[in-house]
Amino acid sequence: MTLKKIVAILGGGPAGLMAAETLAGRSEIEIHIYEAMPSLGRKFLRAGVGGLNLTHSEPQDAFLARYSQPERLAPMLRAFGQEQMIAWAKELGFETFTGSSGRVFPVGMKASPILREWLKRLTDLGVVFHTNHKWIGFADSKVSRLSTLQHQETLESIVFDTPDGPQTVPADAALLALGGGSWPKLGSTGGWIPILEARGIPVAPLKPANCGFDVAWTEVFKTKFDGAPLKSVTLTFGEICKQGEFIVTKDGVEGSLIYALSALLRDEIEQNGQAVIHLDLAPDWTQEKLINRLSLPRGSRSMGSHLEKTVAIKGVKAGLLWEFVPREDFQSPAKLAAAIKNLPIPLTRPRPLAEAISSAGGVRFEALDEHLMLKSLPGVFCAGEMLDWEAPTGGYLLTACMSTAVWAARGIQTYLQ
Repeated sequence: MTLKKIVAILGGGPAGLMAAETLAGRSEIEIHIYEAMPSLGRKFLRAGVGGLNLTHSEPQDAFLARYSQPERLAPMLRAFGQEQMIAWAKELGFETFTGSSGRVFPVGMKASPILREWLKRLTDLGVVFHTNHKWIGFADSKVSRLSTLQHQETLESIVFDTPDGPQTVPADAALLALGGGSWPKLGSTGGWIPILEARGIPVAPLKPANCGFDVAWTEVFKTKFDGAPLKSVTLTFGEICKQGEFIVTKDGVEGSLIYALSALLRDEIEQNGQAVIHLDLAPDWTQEKLINRLSLPRGSRSMGSHLEKTVAIKGVKAGLLWEFVPREDFQSPAKLAAAIKNLPIPLTRPRPLAEAISSAGGVRFEALDEHLMLKSLPGVFCAGEMLDWEAPTGGYLLTACMSTAVWAARGIQTYLQ
């Protein structure tokens, strides 16, 4: 009798589940998923709030360029990328559609039905789930398992903190799919970092990605406009110019238009102490037209009423002008028009990592071989957001988590053989 090879997958998010699916169904392998939280896929469900964005439909070269480490991720994303994500959803019984932005969603938009079917499929394939198992490290010595015909020695025993106390389990291979550091209440705490660093494994510091930023609003402004959407604006930072919308909060700014530039903004703040974005509050108006309209007689109208009547600037857009434009400039149509078309907003710092949609940083690729196995810990692989890469929202995050998991799972197959 030959013992089955045991594969321990640490982390029950999309990367861990996809790795399990890639390995499942083989008679010679026994797969166990260990999750620190009481249930699996919590961040996957959170990503589905407002519509689960599976991937993006743009051409592959443009798709790959969205990632911070395209040369590292390209082979993985070509092996399992946009088309494979759509096919995977269809195999689970969920058709997809492409939105006007090019983002790909399941029909129905919900994450929970997909997660239910996914977990059922894995259960049917024999995957064993262990919840409330928090990884706290490796045991000091390897564990041997005996069969009637052969002796096998596992890579290392893995130690978990459980409701019943510490538990040590053996494994022939392990996959770490423990997430980054965003949304820690859903399980991605970054608690794995000191464990790996103690083994000499280099880890790039975790940073907020796809995050909001602080702005030093006045008390009057933050009280009046907290939560106000800022629609139909153009944001310029350096040579990048994007039109869209975002939200003003009591702390600063957040939302899709901000997230799209968050990596650049974060790095600028790290280097120079702040990042200044410029807003065009009236992208459909020329500066000349604004000047002409603002030059119309104001009469007895207040300046706020004049802005609304002449150039349709009101609400939070008008509030931004009062926040940053010198009072005397309101008397000059040319200066006021220039501010409307190019209003500087200084960002002071990114919001905390715990509030970010995702995180940058993680296990450096230099610590991994071509199969995503840790060079200094043979048999231990890494996948998902805990690797040192980042990407914008729009389906890129989930696709790369799944792609790296498939790649690592195939590496585990090679290693076990």
